[in-house]
Amino acid sequence: MCHCDWLWLLWFLPVHGSVWGLAADNGKRSCWLMGKSVSGSVYQAGDVVIGGLFPIHDGAPLPEQDFRSIEENATCTIFNQRSYRWLQTMIFAVQEINRDPALLPNLTLGYLAADTCLAEGTTLGAALAMVTGQELSVGGTECGITPEVTVIIGDPRSSSSIVVAQTLGPFHFPMVSYLATCVCLSDTRRFPSFFRTVPSDAHQTRGMAMLLRRLGWVWVGLVSGDDDYGKFGVQLLLQELQGSGVCVAYSELRQIVDTIRTSTAKVVVTFTIQTDAQALLEEVVRQKVTDKQWIATEAWITYTGLAAPKNLPSLAGTIGFALRKADIPGLGPFLTRLRPDGEDQKSDPFLREFWEDMFGCSLGLDLKVNPSSRRQCSGSEVIGEEIDLYADVSQLRVTYNVYKAVYAIAYAIQDMVACQPGEGPFNGGKCPDIRKLQPSQIVHYLRTVKATTPVKESFHFDQNGDPPASYDIINWHVTPEGTTELVHVGYFLSSQESNSKFHIDMEKVVWGCGSGDKVPVSLCSAPCPPGTRQAVQKGKPVCCFDCLPCAEGEISTATGSFECSKCPEQFWSNPNRTECVPQLVDFLSYSDTMGMVLSVISVSGAMLTAGALATFLYYRHTALVKANNSELSFLLLLSLKLCFLCALVFIGRPKPWTCILRHTLFGISFVFCISCLLSRTLVVLVAFRATLPGKNLMRYFSPTQQRIGISLCTLIQVLICALWLALSPPRPAKKVGREGRGPMVVLECAVGSMACFSLVLGYIGLLASLCLLLAFLARKLPNNFNEAKFITFSMLIFCAVWVAFVPAYVSSPGKYTVAVEIFAILASSFGLLFCLFAPKCYIILLKPDKNTKKYLMAK
Repeated sequence: MCHCDWLWLLWFLPVHGSVWGLAADNGKRSCWLMGKSVSGSVYQAGDVVIGGLFPIHDGAPLPEQDFRSIEENATCTIFNQRSYRWLQTMIFAVQEINRDPALLPNLTLGYLAADTCLAEGTTLGAALAMVTGQELSVGGTECGITPEVTVIIGDPRSSSSIVVAQTLGPFHFPMVSYLATCVCLSDTRRFPSFFRTVPSDAHQTRGMAMLLRRLGWVWVGLVSGDDDYGKFGVQLLLQELQGSGVCVAYSELRQIVDTIRTSTAKVVVTFTIQTDAQALLEEVVRQKVTDKQWIATEAWITYTGLAAPKNLPSLAGTIGFALRKADIPGLGPFLTRLRPDGEDQKSDPFLREFWEDMFGCSLGLDLKVNPSSRRQCSGSEVIGEEIDLYADVSQLRVTYNVYKAVYAIAYAIQDMVACQPGEGPFNGGKCPDIRKLQPSQIVHYLRTVKATTPVKESFHFDQNGDPPASYDIINWHVTPEGTTELVHVGYFLSSQESNSKFHIDMEKVVWGCGSGDKVPVSLCSAPCPPGTRQAVQKGKPVCCFDCLPCAEGEISTATGSFECSKCPEQFWSNPNRTECVPQLVDFLSYSDTMGMVLSVISVSGAMLTAGALATFLYYRHTALVKANNSELSFLLLLSLKLCFLCALVFIGRPKPWTCILRHTLFGISFVFCISCLLSRTLVVLVAFRATLPGKNLMRYFSPTQQRIGISLCTLIQVLICALWLALSPPRPAKKVGREGRGPMVVLECAVGSMACFSLVLGYIGLLASLCLLLAFLARKLPNNFNEAKFITFSMLIFCAVWVAFVPAYVSSPGKYTVAVEIFAILASSFGLLFCLFAPKCYIILLKPDKNTKKYLMAK
């Protein structure tokens, strides 16, 4: 392998480079990588050496940046048993492949696995040390080995994978990550040689959005790590949630626990790697935040280290997406084979620290020298497959992706070996030289590889280097013993958006927030009930709104309506604004109490008038009847009877003929009545005022002339009414009004031509005013029975009633307008009847002694 392409990278090594360590055991030498910022590495020779990047430690040493001295060796801190299992799984897969005679016969795989300490700088330093192919040496002592790493498995972090892939990508050096899920790594222009055995976060965020929508969680908090995994994951999730009705209450990095605790959002979605999630959730537990439903990503949903019993009050019910699980035969015994004095494990620089971290003791420590130290390990401790995080093979998810990555590379190499000369993909049919592999050749074969693992799962990489996406939905249950059980409650399969399959068994899910078997409610504002609409609060997301009642005539029938719909014509909204009901049709009917009362009064007035008419007719030969012009009295009583009866036409459902009749009958009957009264007043006035000698004015007011005058006055009103009917007659009309029962359709008679209606009323008013004036002039004429005085009283009542009628008519709503008009008709009619005929009937019936010519002529 030519290394000249990599000379430019050697600048990195003085600061971040590595040296190779040497271990001697009974004359046998084993080498491993020990660097200034890299804790160590494990190496095994082979025909093809696979590199591996694993964060065996979670804490990287701080870099020296003052450049005033040579950097001293630094060690990483916080041993991670889970990552150490990943490293051991890579070793297990390599050994399993080497034992398989059918997969790579006559070819041995080797490995070189390094600790990255969960930091970009140490990861890149380890990767560069691998690909530059330095000789293994310590203090000038040669191991005699130059590892030729042609492909790297790792890194688990998206940020570190971006750094390494961007550095090695221009040289087409392949990387196969087992946990980096950032969607940005699917960009083949930036990362042409990057592959991964885990799905892109584009699929996971799609599944999360479907989960939030399915459960009705529209008000959620969003927590992300300050790295590419968190930033790109949050960005993708926000894109998926656009237009879905799900709002983000906060998206925080700083002071996040205080924000989580005080927010009304009950659901919290996290996009953080395991270590960041652990730091966050430990603080959540410390502050006793127990009312949140946690949504986890694949980075930590199956991390049992967080599921300790002390954390369950805050984290029980956590639900999230996990990588598909698989059982790897033989892995459990392989993991538990480790012993501090194992012959084949003495070259592992991590074993001692692993053992001490596993059992909480110290190897090779004299307690007498340092009594405050931990107890001394016996070396005979037993790694428990059921209880230890490292050896727990019940949730092999990330571990299985490490396993798949090794097999993907092995099958790609198998395809190389199977290449027939002249049919190869390089330089006119050349096949790759398996002894001198070029990284770009592995990239080519990885793109076309189709493999099946020993657990019978087939897989491949798409054009972006991504595998098919499939997730398990995991829920944290609390067992009766108080421990955590990771329960599979659903799955999500995603290829294309239209073909995504999402399933969750709601009966199996235990929810957080102390909700038990009830889905927690996470809302900024409770859904608006039917009859209201949602109005977004200014400056807040669409999930925060006020509930405003629908306007009159509008309804909303569904919960959470954004708009109210108008009721169709002839319908109106009920008081709750939840349905359209037929509008109440309101008019003054005979069945109404008011209609009944007015009808009785009208009929009573007509009967009284008929009684007066009968009395005058019966006593027509008496002096009083003759003195009051019996013919005019009969006509006046007949007109009054019409006035009383015309009130009945105003009651009842308006119809075209009743609307015409009620106004014309009213106008004509009242003009007829006032004309008779005016004629009578003139007769009285002329009879007592005609004192000029030789002037006999009474000859101009004979009965015939009186009849002609009454007819002419009435004819004028008839002509006005005819003009009214010809131009724009009264007609039935509807209008929306309000009464005590609410909005309704009021049926009424529209007057049509307002000018003609005004002429009708004005003409009545003119005659009444003239009659009042003449009666007032004749009020003090000498007579034992002063007719002019009674006419004056009656016209005063008549005019007062109709003057008061105008404002009352204008201000009265609905059917009360008609009632006011009827009341004016009846009041004025009764005023005329009682003032003009009650005194006469009293004398005729009760004082017959005064009904004589002598009494009437007496002064």
